[in-house]
Amino acid sequence: MDVISIQSQVVYGHVGNSAAVFPMQAKGLEVAAVPTALLSNHPHYPTIHGKILEPELVAALLQGVEERGLVDEAKVVVTGYLGSAENAAVVAAFIERALQRNPDLIFVCDPVMGDDDIGIFVQDGLIPAFRDVLVPMATVMTPNQYELELLTGLSARTAPALADAMEALAARGVQSGAITGCVLHDTPPGMVESVTWSPTDGLARTAVRRLPIRPCGTGDLFTALMIARLCENKPLAQAAQEATAEIFQVLQRTAENPATEMRITGFPFIPCGQEK
Repeated sequence: MDVISIQSQVVYGHVGNSAAVFPMQAKGLEVAAVPTALLSNHPHYPTIHGKILEPELVAALLQGVEERGLVDEAKVVVTGYLGSAENAAVVAAFIERALQRNPDLIFVCDPVMGDDDIGIFVQDGLIPAFRDVLVPMATVMTPNQYELELLTGLSARTAPALADAMEALAARGVQSGAITGCVLHDTPPGMVESVTWSPTDGLARTAVRRLPIRPCGTGDLFTALMIARLCENKPLAQAAQEATAEIFQVLQRTAENPATEMRITGFPFIPCGQEK
């Protein structure tokens, strides 16, 4: 077992575990996927069916993960969309137990809360749950630029300001961050950046061309591709840089063959250890 992935699941489309699990498996990782919501599709469609799972069910699934010894075997546990503050409390308790049981476990927290084009799309109680409980436990957090500002109450629109925002969160416990969808004061026109921060290495920036599409789930896919590199013991900056390059290829493929969802199926994900 390599990764325990605690996120939403959809019948149609590529968000949450439905964006993250297949690419990690294609890279040769064993993934235990724990759903926090079961939905027909993401909410950007005119209709949506299904539900956020009850905290009792999520707790039972995580109990099974523990009873099967997966925490002892895993390299990474990742959390994404949690659906409710009650689920966040259940997941936070699981993460705390998991880190006590396996101190080498990498906890990647994607604080899924919103984006700059649509604002906040989760229950109010999830913001303090991420800010005060989950993010401080994280080895790596992977917010988008909007979510970083939401967590800190600080602007992160310049490189120094982004570093200040990460330092503020590091003072609360988080060890490092990979921030996606960044447009900073000196980002070249027509480009978008992924930025990593750690207390030892500071900022590392990777810019790619902004494509004329905005499919859902890109942050979930980025985090999955980054995790695959972390499982190879690559440094965070390198892992994020390579993940950014790979997701750009996925999005380029999507733009060339227009679709409402990312074209993940059939993409030639290279297994871990085989990249040049």
